[in-house]
Amino acid sequence: MIAVDIETSGTDFLRNGIWQIGAIDTDDSERTFLDECRIDDDDTLTQEALDICGITEEQIRSKHKQSQKELLEKFFEWCNGAKVKNFLCHNPQFDFAFIKIRADKYGLGMPVHFRCYDTHSIASLRYSQLYGHLPIEDARSAMTLTNVLFFCGMKDERDKHNALEDAKLTAECFYRIVYCKTFLKEFEQYQLPRYLEET
Repeated sequence: MIAVDIETSGTDFLRNGIWQIGAIDTDDSERTFLDECRIDDDDTLTQEALDICGITEEQIRSKHKQSQKELLEKFFEWCNGAKVKNFLCHNPQFDFAFIKIRADKYGLGMPVHFRCYDTHSIASLRYSQLYGHLPIEDARSAMTLTNVLFFCGMKDERDKHNALEDAKLTAECFYRIVYCKTFLKEFEQYQLPRYLEET
């Protein structure tokens, strides 16, 4: 399975672009992917997106960087090496939709299936099994990535986002919730909560 995260120039699938993709193969923790590109000339961007990742418009539009099509071609080639060709994401409707729309734009075939594994739903279900109700606040799900991490005994102390780091966090949470064990050595300092040890 491919834990994937993308960084984009905003949240609009049609108007914004992808500039960074990070991924880790959950069947082989040594297989990772991280690369970036420039957004297309007609892609718009938001200041919020720049602030989240700590980049500038000049960096995200640099002609010295490869195109989105070239980035996707490299990423799809990497994906072909995975045993299980499904994405694992936190809210995959964001990551998968961005990638699929861009793949269609450039005439690229998707190497992964449209069904995705979702840490939001998986964590919410496990929470419900433990506490008898879904984590709902203000009439909506409270299972943000920050809260998924907390539920898994972890926390994110970074100031800026990086797609590979986010993909690794997603993979680690998946392993802790589904397999009741840790996955990556870099997160060993965060002890697995006892309620996730119990099956």
